Amino acid sequence: MWKQLASSIHSSGRLAVIAITGGGSQAVGKLLSVPGGSQTLLEAVVPYSLAALTDFLGGAPDQACSEPTARAMAMTAWMRAKKLGADPLSAVGVGVTASLISDVPKRGEHRIHVGVQTAIATTSYSLTLTKGKRTREQEERLSARLLLLALGEACKADDDACHARFERMLLDGEQIQRGQQQALAQWTQLLLGKQPYVLLPPTTNKALPKVLFPGAFNPLHEGHRLMAEIAEQLTQSNVSYEMSVTNVDKPPLDFVEISNRLASIAKHDPTRSVLLTAAPTFSEKAALASNCTFVVGADTLQRIADLHYYGDDTKLRDLAIRNIGEANCRFLVFGRKLEGEFCSLSDLEIPLELTELCEEVPESQFREDVSSSALRERQ
Repeated sequence: MWKQLASSIHSSGRLAVIAITGGGSQAVGKLLSVPGGSQTLLEAVVPYSLAALTDFLGGAPDQACSEPTARAMAMTAWMRAKKLGADPLSAVGVGVTASLISDVPKRGEHRIHVGVQTAIATTSYSLTLTKGKRTREQEERLSARLLLLALGEACKADDDACHARFERMLLDGEQIQRGQQQALAQWTQLLLGKQPYVLLPPTTNKALPKVLFPGAFNPLHEGHRLMAEIAEQLTQSNVSYEMSVTNVDKPPLDFVEISNRLASIAKHDPTRSVLLTAAPTFSEKAALASNCTFVVGADTLQRIADLHYYGDDTKLRDLAIRNIGEANCRFLVFGRKLEGEFCSLSDLEIPLELTELCEEVPESQFREDVSSSALRERQ
């Protein structure tokens, strides 16, 4: 039955990259035990440690075993499939993260999360297991089967018999929680590199906003709103939030994340427009939006100067700063807490070339110590 599903997946014409951590690795063996595996599987990776998972995602997840992490793994896998030459419209990225029986008893629930990414949709499958009712081998088998079912659905190779068999493997009270976010056409075009940005709400004015406030906004909070308001007063221009689907030090945004964050901004700051881009660095943002003022915190400005992001190459760092200046872009810098101390522009040790592109907002005008990461931790 499961071999037939694997065979149908191989015949679908879809190419996949699969990333697995915590459980589900048996699915790779099942796929490759059936002739035709090279027609489907481009690559399978197992970033098992937190360090490996962080490296794979391009940033540390808030929680290793969670539905958002499975989705982020799937998006990273989809981007990897595209890089390996798969047609982006037929590529599939699959991410699996599981917390199963181990040699050290777990206080939390045993659970499996599967994310599937295509160019037009993000889909997730979550299953919480009843603790103490299965062996590690049985939980591992469930993880692998759920991965195969999710991949089969993405490849339009659904098998009703396999679904029914999987349901019979579940205990009372166990149920797959499935979620899906279809992409707007503009999101897909942005992801495929066929559109440089998406401005929301849409406007007939083709000129980009002259003041951009880049960030992840996960979640948007009062500090963000206050910074945007002060920036408008100081620049005498409308401020738009800018959010990149690919990021430095953070996992890429899938369609669920894009939808959730846009909805949060629309709810808490409804008059503010949002520029959605695929420009993770300020050098790329400046190339996209020349003659722009960027609203940033002191922590963000310090990262722009950090050699870590340039492979410890001073020349690359200085070239990036020079490119920002040549695009006639500047920074409006707000103080932030760094390592427990409030820091303003004048407290930072950054290159003179970067300092000359900056204007400081004094602490007397703005001081908000709230952070998105702290809010997520409390949640």
